[in-house]
Amino acid sequence: MSGELTVVSHPLVQHKLSYLRDRETPTVHFRKLANEVTLLLTYEATKDFATEPVEIETPIERMTAARISGKKVAVCPVLRAGLGMLDGVLSLVSSARVGFLGMYRDEETLQPVEYYVKLPGDLDQRDAIVLDPMLATGNSSVAALATVKNAGARSLILVCLVSAPEGIEHVHAEHPDVHIVTAAVDRGLDERGFIVPGLGDAGDRLYGTR
Repeated sequence: MSGELTVVSHPLVQHKLSYLRDRETPTVHFRKLANEVTLLLTYEATKDFATEPVEIETPIERMTAARISGKKVAVCPVLRAGLGMLDGVLSLVSSARVGFLGMYRDEETLQPVEYYVKLPGDLDQRDAIVLDPMLATGNSSVAALATVKNAGARSLILVCLVSAPEGIEHVHAEHPDVHIVTAAVDRGLDERGFIVPGLGDAGDRLYGTR
């Protein structure tokens, strides 16, 4: 692995992740927890954003404060499961533009099939955060990152709830410049390409489908 990897071990993240993993957690709570964990991961993912001094007036006096310096962000969830993470990012970066990457995994080949792409027209002026809850084989994430990169994004961060070593290695082999931020790196993949112990199919658990 040659790229940057951040595993967020904060107790709140790990506490909420334990409920995401629990098979008894109902859809309504799973959805809420996914957004809460994403918010905390986004806090970590954006910690290196540059700031610049600005002069403001408080109710008491004038002062020099810090604001993010001209940073433009695009958030790009991989459909469908990535949508369950979107509000978590927007709650912190409310001015971000949103792009959509429609992909599903062919269960026979484990390769991604792209069916829809809609990205901001000014992506070349933005830093992109790609949302993919489960970084398993890495095939879908690699394809999504390539699509966003080819559209001109200035930089790329991949935010995942749970990752497998195989997926991390694949992403960094294809996109060594991408910073991966995740709540956990699990043991590996099973014979179906699912993360173990993982949390199951994130899309099914978010939307109550099977």
